[in-house]
Parts: sequence; C-alpha cells; structure tokens
Amino acid sequence: MANIYAANRPYFIVLGNEKGGSGKSTSAIHIIVSLLREGYTVGAIDLDARQGTLAGTLAARKHFVQSKSIDLPLPEFRSVFRSALDNRLEAEAEERENFDAAVAQLQNDDAEIIVIDCPGADTHLSRYGHSHADTLITPINDSFVDFSMLAKVEPDNHDIINPSIYSEMVWEARKNRFTRDRGKFDWIVMRNRLAASEARNKRDVGETLELLAKRIGFRTVKGFGERVIFRELYLQGLTLMDVKEANIGIAMGLSHVAARNEVRGLVSAIKLPPARLRMVA
Repeated sequence: MANIYAANRPYFIVLGNEKGGSGKSTSAIHIIVSLLREGYTVGAIDLDARQGTLAGTLAARKHFVQSKSIDLPLPEFRSVFRSALDNRLEAEAEERENFDAAVAQLQNDDAEIIVIDCPGADTHLSRYGHSHADTLITPINDSFVDFSMLAKVEPDNHDIINPSIYSEMVWEARKNRFTRDRGKFDWIVMRNRLAASEARNKRDVGETLELLAKRIGFRTVKGFGERVIFRELYLQGLTLMDVKEANIGIAMGLSHVAARNEVRGLVSAIKLPPARLRMVA
C-alpha cells in the first residue's frame, strides 16, 4: 500500500509565510496557470479560506471564462476552513481531516500537482499544510522589514542573531514530513518586489539572505518586480500567460515581457516531476 501511495502521490507546492502583502496569492495563481499550460493536471487548495484571496481569484477567473466564452485553463479547487470547535485537539483533528479530504478529492480528479496557499499567520492548518510540501515557496518583500520573518539580525552590521519563529516552524514541518513518509522538501525564499536600482539596502538584504540560506537550508530566487500589470490582471483572475488569449486590450510592452520572464524564472526554479504520459484516444 505504501508503494502505491508513493506512486500516486501528487507533488505539493506550498506558498507560505507569516506576513501578509508579500505576494503569495499572486505567485500561486501564476504558478497554477503556468503549470496548467505546461500540460500538468493541477489542483489548488486555499487554507486561508476566511480571507479567501486565492479562492476569490479563481472564482473571478472562472467567471471571466464563462462570461467571455474564452477557453482558459482552470484548476480543480478546494477551500479548507479553520475549525470552529472549542476543544483544541478536536479542532486540530477536524482540520487535518478536512485537509486530507480535500487532497483525496483532488487526487480523485487526477491532480499531479497541488498548489497550496497558506494564511499569513501561524495556525495549525498552516503548519499541517507546510508539512506536506515538496517545494515550499516563501515570498518576502526585498527589505529587512520582511527579513525579520526569517531571522533576527543585528541592526548595525546585519549579523544573524537567530532564526525566527517561522523558520523554526519550517524546521518542524520538515521533521513532520520526514516522519510521515520519509520525504524531504525544497525550501525556496522568493525575493519579491525587487527594485530596479542597485541600492545598498538591496545588496545588504541579498548578502544576508545568502548567509542565512546556508545556515537554515533554503535557496533564493528572484521574484516579481513591483509592476502595475500584476494588480490589473489579478482582479479578473488572469495572469501574464493569458493576455494574448483573453483579448483585454493590453499590448505586451517590454515591461510586460520582463514580468512574464520573472514568472517563468520562478516556475523553472521548482524541481518539478515530469508530467504524466497520457493515452490519446
């Protein structure tokens, strides 16, 4: 049974951190659509169901497809809500059951990859989602304000004092993943909203991140620049990969091409399994 489960287990990409406004949901929708366009069968789970950012984006995408009669790729999707039970142990058990049920439903839909958007807070549901990761992507804004989510540093020389609570949580998630199925996950810290200029702060953040990466075991990738196009498309559930087909009157300029390359760079950094071979009727 264990071998059968391992053979059919989806590949989990988890978007997680403990700070809002870092671009988790924007990253998630672009990863989902990019993978769909590469031929993968993709499922999506929103663990921040109360906020419902990813859920709302995918609902807007479905509405756009139906209202415009345009064929754009859509994932299978599930929301998982936090338990309302008062007893902590019972609430955590219910959340695990709901999460496992959502995964099972997506597996029944033949999902090869499941993308999980976690809440920007330390919750049991978020920790449980993290512990299923094959790839964990943690977007952070490119500043020492967001760096504090990963580690505490000396204000004068930026020496690392100790890892943060979130970094310790990731370590626990890694141990839980290994205990469950002997699996390991790849942790990617994504430097988001990168400034175009080579400012000293940008350089200091990069150098300190690389030192921390060796200490606690992640790798860094360049994320998305601060571009209006991401916000314009997000409201309709669209991505840069949809602009041509969606026919929404946006001409692809150099800035848009650069943004699309940023998305492709992120997706190519994920160590994906090969897409399954499919029978053609």
